[in-house]
Amino acid sequence: MSNHAIVHVEIPAQDLDAAGKFYSELFGWAIQPMPDFEYATFDAPGGPGGGFPKVDGQMYKPGDVVVYVSTDDIEATLAKAESLGARTLVPRSEVPGFGWFAMFSDPSGNRMALWTAGPNGPR
Repeated sequence: MSNHAIVHVEIPAQDLDAAGKFYSELFGWAIQPMPDFEYATFDAPGGPGGGFPKVDGQMYKPGDVVVYVSTDDIEATLAKAESLGARTLVPRSEVPGFGWFAMFSDPSGNRMALWTAGPNGPR
């Protein structure tokens, strides 16, 4: 059973290169650009890593940090969240080669995400 740990944090960025440079210089995070996805990942030693999605004005807006929580069963966890007043924003979706995610809005309007790693995906 999943311990529902925080496994990933997304910090939207207008300029992925500038965001990577800023956080690399500020905190020493290792940055890995993923140009095919308009995305860059970061490794924050001692904590969950994360990524910088490109601000698109729809899914990702400035200031909209998204926290990803691990789960063994996205559908069951999403159903439980809905029963507690959450609203599904993105149903279970595959990130090819990495795993699956879903996104919901909690009763206060905060976006949260669920993550299940694939066999070769980050845990």
